[in-house]
Amino acid sequence: SEREKRITAYHEGGHALVGHVLPNADPVHKVSIVARGRALGWTLSLPTEDRYTYTRSELHDRIAVLMGGRSAEELAFGEITTGAANDIEKATEIARAMVTEYGMSEALGPLRLGSQHGEVFLGRDFAHQANYSDEVAARIDAEVRAIVEAAHQEALAILRVHRDRLDELAAALMEKETLDAAELAEIFAGLPPWPGRNGNGSGTRRRAAKPAARD
Repeated sequence: SEREKRITAYHEGGHALVGHVLPNADPVHKVSIVARGRALGWTLSLPTEDRYTYTRSELHDRIAVLMGGRSAEELAFGEITTGAANDIEKATEIARAMVTEYGMSEALGPLRLGSQHGEVFLGRDFAHQANYSDEVAARIDAEVRAIVEAAHQEALAILRVHRDRLDELAAALMEKETLDAAELAEIFAGLPPWPGRNGNGSGTRRRAAKPAARD
């Protein structure tokens, strides 16, 4: 419907705009509201070089980009849809890995929380088992929530500041349905990098080899 098309235009526009201004996010090369599989739209970000490690700032920016779609829906319509379900799942997975695998939580420190095993017993996969108390589990959940919510609020802040560009981007998507890198560059012309959490937006632009498409 026309209503769903407009919601999708803002959703994908939110991903693209947040991804454009965050200094550690992969450059956005194409945005579309043409359905692909079960996704009503998609945003394609391409890396600029091979890499095998990520900084905490880069992972934070990645989560913020994932939350950009939901944030745009909130801002434009005062309502959210089920369209952000996959984004939220990916954001939560990254945040949980930051806390339990990469030691990137200041509250819990540089610890590996959870053990990995390869055994499969009676059809159940015990590839990951908790080796911590219920109290630590609650702290992990709180940290994961804090990371995702901080990224969500940052995405909202970006979209509020650049609401005019979000509206322009959504209108262009409604008209053309798919925008390439050159068309996006024209809409985003003059937008400065987002200053970032520490007041410094000078993060290095090293990229992963695998392209990322967001629904």
